[in-house]
Amino acid sequence: MATYGDVARLAGRPGAARAVGNILREAPEPRLPYHRVIAAAGALGGFGRSPHLKRSLLAAEGHTFRGRRLRNFSTRRWPE
Repeated sequence: MATYGDVARLAGRPGAARAVGNILREAPEPRLPYHRVIAAAGALGGFGRSPHLKRSLLAAEGHTFRGRRLRNFSTRRWPE
């Protein structure tokens, strides 16, 4: 699990979280785990046109939620 900001920072572009979201929204490879990139502080964020699918995919992996936030986000976040 990583945030859009984490991915931006790892790519050498801190502050480009929105750009990461735009890139992932348009990404053509459906088998990559884009659903594991979430918004700051564990919020689900978007997932193209189907945020419910994102939640379902994460739930299928054993993640639980409190409202629109991932529970225990700090222990599941990568990189720590």
